[in-house]
Order: sequence, then structure tokens, then C-alpha cells
Amino acid sequence: FFIKRMNKRKHISIENMSTINVGMMTSGGLAPCLSSSVAHLVNYWSAAKKEGKIAGLTIRMYRDGYKGMLLGDSFLVPEETWDQCEVLHELGGSPIGNSRVKLTNIKDCVARGFAPEGVSPLEVASQQLMKDEINIIHTIGGDDTNTQAAELSKYLLEKHNGKVIVIGMPKTVDNDVYPIKQTFGAKTAAVQGAVFFENVVSESSANPRMLIIHECMGRDSGYLTAATSFEYRELLNKKKFVNGFSMNAKSRDIHAVWIPESSIDIEKEGERLKKVMDEYGNVNVFISEGSGVHDIVAEMEAAGSEVPRDAFGHVKLDKINPGVYFSKRLAQLVGAEKTLVQKSGYFARSAASNTFDRELIGECAKVGVAAAIEGISGCMGEDEEKEGCPVRPIEFSRIKGGKPFNINLEWFQSMLKDIGQI
Repeated sequence: FFIKRMNKRKHISIENMSTINVGMMTSGGLAPCLSSSVAHLVNYWSAAKKEGKIAGLTIRMYRDGYKGMLLGDSFLVPEETWDQCEVLHELGGSPIGNSRVKLTNIKDCVARGFAPEGVSPLEVASQQLMKDEINIIHTIGGDDTNTQAAELSKYLLEKHNGKVIVIGMPKTVDNDVYPIKQTFGAKTAAVQGAVFFENVVSESSANPRMLIIHECMGRDSGYLTAATSFEYRELLNKKKFVNGFSMNAKSRDIHAVWIPESSIDIEKEGERLKKVMDEYGNVNVFISEGSGVHDIVAEMEAAGSEVPRDAFGHVKLDKINPGVYFSKRLAQLVGAEKTLVQKSGYFARSAASNTFDRELIGECAKVGVAAAIEGISGCMGEDEEKEGCPVRPIEFSRIKGGKPFNINLEWFQSMLKDIGQI
């Protein structure tokens, strides 16, 4: 149905091929969707064969993302185990492993032994896909993975006549990919981050005048921090307390939400939060790991310190600790006797996908398999730039990261008012 309405794109039909060879890989950081993406894709490809939409099928998994593709490290999934892949929905992480590899970073790929000197990693990947006789490759990853998939798709089209169809599956807990309404795993990660803090907040009773910094993932987007805050307050609203005791809804509430999209006047916030500390004996702050990074990097460079970066040039946020940076200053301003910085990122991102994400992934996998059979490449998702926000294979040329969280959303503004931040 959606194929009829799509703009014409160069594609090849695979419907009449005797056997369709499908490849899959997961890449980048973890998110609560990788295992479910593999499970759904295997299911819909299997169904396509059973329903006679394709004559034959093989399913190949590349280990450790683009690394496996470059090194030819893969395995075929036996047909008798296809139905068993349903159990992957119950697992977090990736069932085939991830890595951070940038196909267009030739120097890094050569240095790590993924490509020989003088040969483009894009050509190495293309040749491996053709050697494995892959007709369709599913790249399951975030904006970096899918922008690399876009480069691979473009390269295959220009250099090898588009012999391999590329279907991207957008995972990232940051929910920051244009023009996709909701990326896989972001909702689950927010819920899991709330569960994490539901326990951690009890540490506020372990010491007088306790400052707790809850650091959530989010390099440039505050989505996860904002959504985790919302989900946590939903949990808090269900709690019951006893009048007269020091532990109450106010002491366990969030008192500040700091995200990259909003400037932080630390002096002004410190003055406001000191009143909270004086009244309730503790302060709880949710902060995105990307908040204040530019200031921290500037300080490190001014001091002559090396700024740790990954293959994509991103600052390694786990190495510079924004939460610790802010906690030291804020602790002084609010008169904290003890400070606790807790990161929910690894806990949240390694969970199995919840019902919301499984349904979203399932719909995208279903439409993605149909698009692949029609010979159309693209990154699956709800295209928020099209009327009705349809699930479709979005042109790779339109896929890019860095989409900011919309701080003007009613629920977010209402939350900030509730906690006294605005």
C-alpha cells in the first residue's frame, strides 16, 4: 500500500529471485530494542517465505556490527531455529554483538585492522556483502549507524548498481534522529531509568543534607532525561506516605531537570535548590550527560589535557563525567553534606524492550520487509515530515542525528512548573 505513494526511487525487484539472502547487523551503543528488532525481522522474513511472497530464504547475522561485515565474521541462522528467535524479545543487549566503526573513517578502520591500506572500508564492506550474496542488509543502530548505512547504500548504488538493498532500523535512547518521530528503545529506557531512580532516591535518607545527581544518557538531546523524569514522577504519584515522617512525596520528588536544550544558571538554581535542601533535607537533580560538555571540554583544552573521543569524533562522556562536574559546584551552593552521583544509562539501555517498543519495532519490521521485497532501501520509522506520520522506508539522504528535544511540549513545561524550576 505505502509503495504506491512513495516517490520514485531507483530499486531492483527481488520477488522473482529463487532465494533471498538477508543479512542483519546491530551497531553502536546498546538500546532496549536490538534483540526485539532481530526477532521481529526474522519473524517477518520467515512469514514472507511461508506465505509464498518469496521462493527461498537465508538469514545471515554479522557479528559485532560493521566490524563483522568488514572482517567477514558472520553466521547463517538455521531455518529450524527461525521460530525460536521469538524468545529474543525477552532479552536485553544485542544477540549478535555491537561495535563502533565508522566506514568513512578510513584511518581508524585501517589502524584497527578492519581494512587494508589504500582500500576504502565502503568497498571492503560492499565486496563482503556481494561475496556472501546478500540481497538485503538490515542495519540496526542509531544515527551514526544509519548515516553510515546511507553512505553504504549510496556507494552500492554508484559503484555496484545498487545490488544490495539497505533497510535501516533506528535505535537510540536519545530519540534524536531526523525525521523520525520515535526511535526504538527510547521509551523503554525512560521507564527503566525511572525504575533505577525509584531505588536510588532512598539514599536521600542515608545522610542529612544529601544531594543526589541522577545522570541520564543524552549527548545533545535532553529527551531521555525529560522522559525519565516524567516516568519517575508517574511512579512517585502511585506511592503512599505517612504524615509526620521525614520521607514524603516532596523529599522523593525531582527538584531540577537539566538538559542540553536549556541553559543552566547554576548560581540561580543553587539559590532555589538551597531552599529545598533546607526544607526537606535533600535535593534530587536529573541531568543529561551532555549538559555542560562544551564548558568541560573548554576547561580541559585550556589546561592542555587530551579530550577522549571515539571513532566518530564524539567526546567520550563516560570519561569526562558531567554529573561529577556539576555536583561539586552545586554541593557548595546548596550546602550538601554528602553528594551521590548515579548513572542509570547502562541499566536503562541494556533492558529488554517493553510493549510500546516491541509494537513500534514490529510495525517497522513488517513494513521494512515489504519494502525490501519491492527492492526499496531506506531507514524505517514514523516519518514526521509526511502527513499522518506514516511508517515507511525513509530516504537515507534525509536521515541525520542531532534532533533536539522540544522543550515547549506541554507535559515538560507542566513538570518544570510543578517542581518549581520555572
